[in-house]
Amino acid sequence: MSDNARWEEAFLKTLGLNPSPHTLRAYAQELSQLDQAGVDVLTVDGPALRKVFWEQARRGLKASSLARKLAVWRAFFRFLQRSGARADNPTRDLVTPRYRRRLPRVLTTDQAFRLLEAAQGRRDPVGLRNWALLELLYASGLRAQEVVALDLGDVDLEAGWVRVRAGKGGRPREVPMGRPAQTALRRYLLEARAHLGARDGEAALFVNRRGGRLSVRAVGRAVKAALEAAGLSSRVSPHWLRHSFATHLLMNGADLRLVQELLGHARLSTTQNYTHLSLAALTSTYQKAHPRA
Repeated sequence: MSDNARWEEAFLKTLGLNPSPHTLRAYAQELSQLDQAGVDVLTVDGPALRKVFWEQARRGLKASSLARKLAVWRAFFRFLQRSGARADNPTRDLVTPRYRRRLPRVLTTDQAFRLLEAAQGRRDPVGLRNWALLELLYASGLRAQEVVALDLGDVDLEAGWVRVRAGKGGRPREVPMGRPAQTALRRYLLEARAHLGARDGEAALFVNRRGGRLSVRAVGRAVKAALEAAGLSSRVSPHWLRHSFATHLLMNGADLRLVQELLGHARLSTTQNYTHLSLAALTSTYQKAHPRA
């Protein structure tokens, strides 16, 4: 194993107790580009590393991608410095490219209600499943990966809670659900799940037509079908319901740290993206309603 590979492997082991596979892949990919460029991580100096970095920029990478790459490299070289492998940090003088953070895209409250009303229109087993699925996505702000990973024992319909075990980064959390989601889930479990062929012993909450666990792709299809039934843009993804969940909570006075906990964000700064959306919506309402706006 080369020195580069040995130090990169040691660095990746420092990324928290239980980093997500996606995070590990992303960090490993950014570090592998140092190897591909022939960089010796123990001897490279600042000017040489700057040349490698801006060579990446000339390949047409977006500013946000370059900023992410530089963040990983900085963390890696800080690790080498702390470990005594280097006396300096060659990323110190590298400048992070400026970029405008793209805000999450959301549905308005009216659009969210139209979507859920459209989902409620089908009463066959697949329709009842999709109605429960969409109600839960919007009621609890779950990711598509989280909702398909739910088991029957993760939902408490009486108390109105759902336990998310497969959160990003492996952080479990408990999230409340509203009465419409409870009603939809109860209907699905009583009238639809068995008709979809759920086998004895199948733990999955949401099942497909063959009785096995529903896929993330199927969640996307369910959202698209409801969008078309509601006469809304079919380009909306399931993640928009999560964004809408957070934004609508903040618009109605929810505390930012509470929303952080509900979403399962490790950093408050991630949740703060939604404050820009809620402020933009409030400003728009103010400009329409105030005579001197």
